[in-house]
Amino acid sequence: MAGKAIIFSAPSGSGKTTIVKHLLGSNADLGFSISASTRDKRGRKEEHGKDYYFLTPEDFKKKIDNNEFIEWEEVYEGNYYGTLKTEIQRIWDEGKNVIFDVDVKGGLALKKYFEKNALAVFVKVPSIDTLEQRLHNRGTESHASLSQRLFKAKFEMTFADKFDVVLVNEDLDKSLAEAQRLYDAFKQQ
Repeated sequence: MAGKAIIFSAPSGSGKTTIVKHLLGSNADLGFSISASTRDKRGRKEEHGKDYYFLTPEDFKKKIDNNEFIEWEEVYEGNYYGTLKTEIQRIWDEGKNVIFDVDVKGGLALKKYFEKNALAVFVKVPSIDTLEQRLHNRGTESHASLSQRLFKAKFEMTFADKFDVVLVNEDLDKSLAEAQRLYDAFKQQ
C-alpha cells in the first residue's frame, strides 16, 4: 500500500518540528517518519527509535551501500541523516500517510522521490534575526554551531521557491492552523 507524504522542511529553528508535532497530535492518520542519523543524542530527551534511529557512521555507510535509503546526506561534517525505505513502508503498512521533518536538501529529494503523492512545505521565519534568536533561546547550540546553522540557513532559504508551499511561521497559532488546512486539502486530492 502506498499513501501520501507531507514534507516539512526548513532551516533549523524555523519551527517545523513544532508544526509537525502538532499535526501528529491532531491527525490519527499521520505517521512520523523517523530519520536515521549518526549525530549524538541531545541530552536525555531524545530516544532511539522515537526521535531518530541513532546509527554509527559504519552502520549508516553499510545501509548506503545496501541502497536502504530513499535519501541521505552529510548535513554537517561527520553527521549523516537519511530516510530509510523500511520506515516509510512501516507507516504505510499501518494505513497512514507519512509526515516528514527534514532539512531542505532532504525535503527536495523526498519531493522528487514521491512526486505527485507528496506535498512539500517550506517553513520560513520572518527574518534571519528571528531565526538567530530562536536558535539562541533553545540553549542547545554552542557559539560555533550557532554560527554554522545560521550560515546554512541563509543558503537553505534560497530554495524556498522549489517547494509546493511556503509557510511563514511568524504567529505560531496561525501557522498551525494553516498547516492543518494544507494537510486537509492535500489528503482529499
